[in-house]
Amino acid sequence: MTEFEEKLRQQHEDSMHRELEALLATANKAEAEVSRKDFDGFKNLFHRFLQVKGPSVDWAKINRPPEESIQPYDKIKAKGLPENITACLNKLVVVKLNGGLGTSMGCKGPKSLISVRNENTFLDLTVQQIEHLNKTFNADVPLVLMNSFNTDEDTKKILQKYTHHRVKIHTFNQSRYPRINKESLLPIAKSMAVNGENTEAWYPPGHGDIYASFCNSGVLDKLLAEGREYIFVSNIDNLGATVDLFILHHLMSQPADKRCEFVMEVTDKTRADVKGGTLIQYEDHLRLLEIAQVPKAHVDEFKSVTKFKIFNTNNLWISLPAIKRLQEKNSMDLEIIVNPKTLDGGLNVIQLETAVGAAIKSFKNAMGVNVPRSRFLPVKTSSDLLLVMSNLYSLDAGSLTMSKKREFPTTPHVKLGSSFTKVQDFLTRFENIPDMLELDHLTVSGDVTFGKNVSLKGTVIIIANHGDRIDIPAGAMLENKIVSGNLRILDH
Repeated sequence: MTEFEEKLRQQHEDSMHRELEALLATANKAEAEVSRKDFDGFKNLFHRFLQVKGPSVDWAKINRPPEESIQPYDKIKAKGLPENITACLNKLVVVKLNGGLGTSMGCKGPKSLISVRNENTFLDLTVQQIEHLNKTFNADVPLVLMNSFNTDEDTKKILQKYTHHRVKIHTFNQSRYPRINKESLLPIAKSMAVNGENTEAWYPPGHGDIYASFCNSGVLDKLLAEGREYIFVSNIDNLGATVDLFILHHLMSQPADKRCEFVMEVTDKTRADVKGGTLIQYEDHLRLLEIAQVPKAHVDEFKSVTKFKIFNTNNLWISLPAIKRLQEKNSMDLEIIVNPKTLDGGLNVIQLETAVGAAIKSFKNAMGVNVPRSRFLPVKTSSDLLLVMSNLYSLDAGSLTMSKKREFPTTPHVKLGSSFTKVQDFLTRFENIPDMLELDHLTVSGDVTFGKNVSLKGTVIIIANHGDRIDIPAGAMLENKIVSGNLRILDH
């Protein structure tokens, strides 16, 4: 860094600190106390952001992880279970990342409150799974929700309905960071308020923030005092992320000096997963490589299914004492993800974020476990929602499993057009969910509706051109069909 660049960097940093102090002055005492902790984390991230230029990895140093560092799930399952799995469960905490809104699916409020199956929301299913575990094994596994300022209030209102369930629920809030103007590199917020002109001024800084906010909240200390040893962390919209007793036993059965402090569940890449982060060996450590860190010239190589065969499901098993140790030493070095956004008014801002899995390089004896694809069932779009609502899956105690009646284990490829993006629109277009047991591929585009008891098999493509409408009649069976043009069935 030249002397000029160093001076400029210092100026940016000083200006940022002044602006943050001015913002804190607009808050009440209690709010300022919480926000000051948040801002300490933000200053650290901003400082590092100003230091780093260009991709954060040297492509030439990237190697495939050694064989033993990514274990096949079958090998871990082959160890079986101990007689007293309850003792292992009582040292476990389930953490769900619950900071996201349902906006991408056209819903207001927290994404976890969207109904996904038989009127059950993501949160309902999570509570049912853990309650079933606690009842079956006479255990006491608590649920911890990491909320954001976007989801906290709505989530807490809903939690009252679980008071009589056999699962203790804790919540904590991830940090609230200021979005910064891309040109001036200063916060766009005018005060600490999150409404009115400030609505778009704040953001939750990605799930890498879990370590600091978990520690700051006091919840981590409380769980350590109860004798908890591991957390199982996953996205609340991944319906495949249930507590796996075999992985839990594997963690608990290691000798104390060889304890594995971090397990990342990975699974084999398909063409649909080319953007997912992957595990690499880098300077003698396992490390998560995200697409945002890849130099432009190597992006195609990163996406290839041959060189990087696996991707991160974001199902993670992490040692609680290790989080505490690393957090106290301030030695978790998470790569910065710079996320550019354009706000409604056209203003260009940047969000500095981090990813929870990026911490893998800081933990001792970290490893990957290559799990079956069934442990990765995220619901990001209405196309995913169609799959999990259909008869491809059966629901048992909050867990979805592929129906025994489906002859091959892969999920069909479903692409629903923009008329289906919002959940409300999606629901009005299906009288009920079609039979999809024998479906391989479904593409629907344009103004299309489905009558009752439709059956879809093989490859089905339905395209209504602009201005046309297609009504698939009740009871229709479409097998390897392309339907296009205009098809309206009118009652007379």
